[in-house]
Amino acid sequence: MSAATTGTKLNATKSPLSTTEQPTPLDAITHYNNFYEFGTDKEDPSKNAYKLRTSPWSVKIEGAVQKPQTLDMDASLKLAPLEERIYRHRCVERWSMVIPWIGFPLNALLKQVEPTAKAKYVAFESLYDSKYMLNSYLAGINFPYIEGLRMDEAMHPLTLLAVGLYGQPLPNQDGAPVRLVVPWKYGFKSIKSIVKIKLVEKEPSTTWNLSGPSEYGFYSNVNPERDHPRWSQAKERRIGEFRMRDTIKFNGYGDQVAGLYTGMDLHKYY
Repeated sequence: MSAATTGTKLNATKSPLSTTEQPTPLDAITHYNNFYEFGTDKEDPSKNAYKLRTSPWSVKIEGAVQKPQTLDMDASLKLAPLEERIYRHRCVERWSMVIPWIGFPLNALLKQVEPTAKAKYVAFESLYDSKYMLNSYLAGINFPYIEGLRMDEAMHPLTLLAVGLYGQPLPNQDGAPVRLVVPWKYGFKSIKSIVKIKLVEKEPSTTWNLSGPSEYGFYSNVNPERDHPRWSQAKERRIGEFRMRDTIKFNGYGDQVAGLYTGMDLHKYY
């Protein structure tokens, strides 16, 4: 884990949870990003995120837990061994990638802090520093960026805390030094540059839901049957391709995660 901040190659075991699809080239993954703190155009983060200092870095885990912690990301942590997981990544704007993430299951960290019975949701918060990040007025969203998952989503084996990609520590524009990856949800759920994780009893607010509640729901599962108010979600374009693909419900992870939503109206709980 300490290698995530020292620039050395990350040692990771290849995960059987990976897709067999060809990963998107590294240049595209690192130069076509959403990271509004560093600009609203896709190319802006790769130009501006060099300002982000990723060491020292700590992540506070608090709330409805028996053992709150503050994790030093420069230190070796007693978490699950790092894995390489090649996941499909689908953005709400209808573009997609296949990314070879390096990380560990979020549930490994949550088990360490021992959630209490009141822990029904997990809330996340990104770093925000007005000295070198875009202000909320220019970005069009409030900062710091906040996100959330239901507890069973957070504990699901597919939910990853990523510290690298393509065998190397995360580039700043991709959410260094640690970010969330939830592969069956639209990309904005996968919050970057995390500084706080809080276990809570009530559904937490999220940045894009506050910005546009009719467009960005709390769950935001990839769903071709539930269109964005301004465009269809039935198709997507893989970066590097010209043809459009059919969007697959839950981004192709339905066999693993559909059971989390049994009996739920996914048009209402979008």
